Amino acid sequence: MNDIIKASEEIKKVIQGKDEIIKNVMMAILSGGHILLEDVPGVGKTTLALAFSRVLGLEYKRLQFTPDVMPSDVTGFSMYNKKTDSFDFVPGAAVCNLLLADEINRTSPKTQSALLEVMEEGKITVDGVTRQVPKPFTVIATQNPFGSSGTQRLPQSQMDRFLVRLSMGYPDRESEILILKGKGISSIDSVNGVLSSDTLSRMQSDCANIFVKDVLYGFITDIANATRQSELFDMGISPRGSIAILKLAKANAFIDDRDHIVPEDIIDVIKYAAPHRTELSDKARAMKYTEEDALSEIMKDMKIPKIK
Repeated sequence: MNDIIKASEEIKKVIQGKDEIIKNVMMAILSGGHILLEDVPGVGKTTLALAFSRVLGLEYKRLQFTPDVMPSDVTGFSMYNKKTDSFDFVPGAAVCNLLLADEINRTSPKTQSALLEVMEEGKITVDGVTRQVPKPFTVIATQNPFGSSGTQRLPQSQMDRFLVRLSMGYPDRESEILILKGKGISSIDSVNGVLSSDTLSRMQSDCANIFVKDVLYGFITDIANATRQSELFDMGISPRGSIAILKLAKANAFIDDRDHIVPEDIIDVIKYAAPHRTELSDKARAMKYTEEDALSEIMKDMKIPKIK
């Protein structure tokens, strides 16, 4: 567990004032999930992804999504080789451990779908040949706020493929002053490796094996059912969403060096794992609620189980 703490401290060399974001990205990676960062440009998303790749010993690639990016840029393609009179596979951006998919909502739905398919299946198929992407494999996708020039909203079914939706936001006043002064912020080259990809894979396996009492399975199910029945939502948390909450709760327990989850793990992670999987009702919108607000209202009425 000291390795997780060391890894986080290394990332803080280049990302200041965002301890909660660093922890949530770490939890998502330990859960084997993918991360959606919804943010304006210039708040450090690329630096965050690069720092994680260095610290965790992951092969890193970045793909800037624009309207002319093709699915083959993600998956790869076959190129004819005159010398061998055969076709050679040219890997796409997804053939790596950590892919930064920058501004995913600026590209075509067809290219978005190609990326989401790799995320879901962990493999790519080119010209009828299926290849596994390296393990571990994580996508950190960034998305500009909807309404920005040239953007198109991700379908709800695609949003649901991301384990968490996070927002780095602007730095606080003190952190931004330090950034302007160039103090306390190190170069990305100063970030040292702490883990290897093999070690991370073992940690992911340990995380998946965190013990869960039956009453906590029921707690997650009750929360999901409450969102489906609430007048604040037109669409509640799906079974896939319930699985995401469970995975993230296990990662929270793992980082806290526990071999079991407690109700607080579920309560702590639900605001990151669930909002992007729901659809607000007209009533909730009229009340100026966000998805997080509506979930908070539901959680107020939930009976928290007691663990002995």
